[in-house]
Amino acid sequence: MTTFHKALTDVTFYPLWLDNTAAPDTCAHLVGRTETDLLIVGGGFTGLWAAIIAKQRDPARNVTLIEAGKVAHGASGRPGGIVSTSVIHGLGNAKRVFPADMDVLERLGIENLDGWRDTITQFGIDADLEWTGEMTVAVNRAHLDDLHREFALHQQHGHDAVLLDRAQTQAELASPLFEGAIWSRQRTGTVHPAKLAWGLKAIALTLGVRVHEHTPMLDVSDQGHQLRITTHDGRIDARRVLFATNAWGAGHRHIKRYVVAMRDRVLATEPLTAEQMDRIGWTNRQGVYDTRKQLNYMRLTRDNRIVYGGRIGYYFNDATDPAGDRQLQVYDRLAGYFHDTFPQLDDVKFSHAWSGPIDLTTRMAVHLQPYYGGKGVYAGGYSGFGVTASRFGARLALERLDDTGSPDLDLALASSLPGRIPPEPFRWMGAALTMRALDHVDTKGGWRKAWIRLVHRLGFPL
Repeated sequence: MTTFHKALTDVTFYPLWLDNTAAPDTCAHLVGRTETDLLIVGGGFTGLWAAIIAKQRDPARNVTLIEAGKVAHGASGRPGGIVSTSVIHGLGNAKRVFPADMDVLERLGIENLDGWRDTITQFGIDADLEWTGEMTVAVNRAHLDDLHREFALHQQHGHDAVLLDRAQTQAELASPLFEGAIWSRQRTGTVHPAKLAWGLKAIALTLGVRVHEHTPMLDVSDQGHQLRITTHDGRIDARRVLFATNAWGAGHRHIKRYVVAMRDRVLATEPLTAEQMDRIGWTNRQGVYDTRKQLNYMRLTRDNRIVYGGRIGYYFNDATDPAGDRQLQVYDRLAGYFHDTFPQLDDVKFSHAWSGPIDLTTRMAVHLQPYYGGKGVYAGGYSGFGVTASRFGARLALERLDDTGSPDLDLALASSLPGRIPPEPFRWMGAALTMRALDHVDTKGGWRKAWIRLVHRLGFPL
């Protein structure tokens, strides 16, 4: 008989964020035929932001959004909810992929985050926002050189960040693993992702967007001057279509050539008592990423639960809702990582465990895929960092769909594609071997380091 971590005994396999009585009623599914100027396929962050921006630019525009299930029940209701200015998965990734555009991307990231915040403030969305900063923590001394290089990039690009030594890091968040940290203190923090998505849905409805949930897209056909979208019980003729379908890659058969549906696993503890909080400190409540190859992230909720995520995985043929992610063994190792990080919390249990799809690309940043003569555009590829960057992706997609001539469309990020990802079964084989290597590369090295180096050379950042 397999024995699982004792803290998982009573866990519920459902996202903490969605297990909430504040969830709004769903909108009626589409029945019959209709027409629209702009159709948005997908009710996550990208789709919701696109609907809002489109109506704010032109209130008379007929905008329709369809969602296969419920708004926020895809990737947008499942992340850690750490807020960042980056639109390209951090400074290190920006330097790797688009070094010539770093200054522009930094400016666009700040503008995007400020617009994101202004909309939330203007419409009074209660999404548990805390502007407490973001920390990257080194989990062993071997990672300190990388941390220092990252800090130099923060300084070079004007970030309000401080470099912490071991003692200073422990004073912020007590863990025997943490050897140092970068604390980025401006325009960063945490948010309740589901409350944010529900708030964005309310804004869209207020602005006059037609929203249909439980309306899966079944087919797309090019009618020349418009696209025809067939749903389960209806049909939509649309002059322009944004495919905001994230890791599902729906809208055109070629989308998945560039996007792979990875799985991210997340745990949430029961609310910590005041005495348990004293054991770890964390009085400044930053969102935290660590430097493991199998990156872990952590943050506090409003009621002092710790949300702890990481340990990505992959299921054959880009499965986005595998039954395997509702089994205890999938979360057992992540629970072990948690207690390695916080051994002083050995009396804390997990209340929720869940998984979410990540639209991973070789660039780890949003990109645009135009189809059907430009009448349809896919926007995605946030690779797990889409809580704020999704607004940027939505805006870029609208610029492309409407052919506005925005100079942002000339950026390599908007005008080029990431590297292609091999089809099955090679996709699954490569992912399985890579996940096996990542689990132990920090502690055992050996062939794992060689494999990770090869994966890097092939264009997949880890």
